Amino acid sequence: MTTFSPRPRTAVPNNPVQIGSFRCGPGERLLVIAGPCVLETVDAAVAIAERLAAMAESTGVQLIFKASFDKANRTSIDSYRGPGLDEGLRMLEQVRSATGLMTTTDIHEPSQAEPVGQVCDLLQIPAFLVRQTDLLVAAARTGKAVNAKKGQFLSPSDMRHVVGKLSASGCENILLCERGTFFGYGRLVNDMQSIPLMQELGPPVVFDATHSVQQPGGLDGKTGGNRAMVEPLARAAVAMGCDGLFCETHPDPDQSPSDGPNMVPLDQLQGMIERLLAIRETVGRLS
Repeated sequence: MTTFSPRPRTAVPNNPVQIGSFRCGPGERLLVIAGPCVLETVDAAVAIAERLAAMAESTGVQLIFKASFDKANRTSIDSYRGPGLDEGLRMLEQVRSATGLMTTTDIHEPSQAEPVGQVCDLLQIPAFLVRQTDLLVAAARTGKAVNAKKGQFLSPSDMRHVVGKLSASGCENILLCERGTFFGYGRLVNDMQSIPLMQELGPPVVFDATHSVQQPGGLDGKTGGNRAMVEPLARAAVAMGCDGLFCETHPDPDQSPSDGPNMVPLDQLQGMIERLLAIRETVGRLS
């Protein structure tokens, strides 16, 4: 069993956060974390990443490629989970080699933190696991930036404990991510107050526009969703001053083995980003 040995906390987390050459926070360019929900093949991952790299160059956003090597919380045991840790990290290395994009993926067990930290620039903590102390400590000890998703069952203020665990374990670059709150059964709702409330805890806040429209278990053994609501929610989040956007995308979402109903079609993503940047520019002028 892992023993939690906190280090003395000498400073609040960085804001802006440093992720490689990117800076996320007030006054910085919008950070976009985008990619398919789950890794399928290396050719598919590289093809999507190449489109995203071109979009980043065209729009000027800071873009990190995201895809999961294992979807450990699928609704059904029969659902596709991904290629696994070793093959998934090889795919992410090839994405970086082919496109130059930085990468991120989620971890589910403390033992996954070190190998993922050797490949990825940003480690992601899934919302269902954000209270798991050993997982947070292991992520912090990699020295990489960490994106901690607010649990669907937590209030914004509860995330102060997540920040405290990561910071006490040596993580200086922490992102918090809003991704919706349980609203009865089978639906999520977004409280946009959570963006400024979590920003008050110190770290920058990212808005997860695609998982926010999930309908957990809504397709009889699969997670449903409503991608038509992705852009309206993202617009609201940018207007509220979020520091980054998380958005899963796929060339043909309806054929994706995971979270298809939530994902933005790849050929529609740039237009959405450009409209969000116009809102961000307006908000910046008014602040």
